[in-house]
Amino acid sequence: MSKVIAIMSMSLDGYVADNQDGVAEVFDWYFSGEVEIKAGGADAMTFHLSPPSAQHYKSLVHELGAVLTGRRTFEVAHGWGGNHGWGPAFVLTHAIPDGWPKPNSTVHFVTDGLESAVRQAKAAASGKAVGVHGADTIQQCLNAGLLDELQIDIAAVLLGSGIRLFDHLANTPYVLGNPTIIAGMGVTHLRYPVLIRNPV
Repeated sequence: MSKVIAIMSMSLDGYVADNQDGVAEVFDWYFSGEVEIKAGGADAMTFHLSPPSAQHYKSLVHELGAVLTGRRTFEVAHGWGGNHGWGPAFVLTHAIPDGWPKPNSTVHFVTDGLESAVRQAKAAASGKAVGVHGADTIQQCLNAGLLDELQIDIAAVLLGSGIRLFDHLANTPYVLGNPTIIAGMGVTHLRYPVLIRNPV
């Protein structure tokens, strides 16, 4: 059974982006080390990670078979050039954007709801995990009881304002298990199992 894992970088005070959707500060750790890693996908990037972060990143990406995200993240990322580095991407949206889907793209659009998007992403992942991007999509998955784990990269920065990762949670509290903790350069990687989802 595929796990659904929220994967986000976040400032210590809980923001995943600034008020203009800027993410540079929370992603600085991707470029602060000596280990070079080439990310896959059509819009490939080269990261320079500290050794602990590099091991963490490689292990996490090896687990993933598909990605689930929202329309806002899709737009900010310019559709990953049509192919996400972590596998087929499923974008939760009300309407398919103009010019999409593109030929030879592995980006798919789901217009019939969150549960359908999760189901399609799990099928595409072929037993591997589904990584969830975007604050709103992660919140929706938590509220629907569809999230198995939280993988949060806490960047060594305080943004003070912006887009919060956990702003619109329903039916709290959510009970999390003990974290695994990896200290990188400028970042702490935390991974929590979600023990009680959508409690009543």
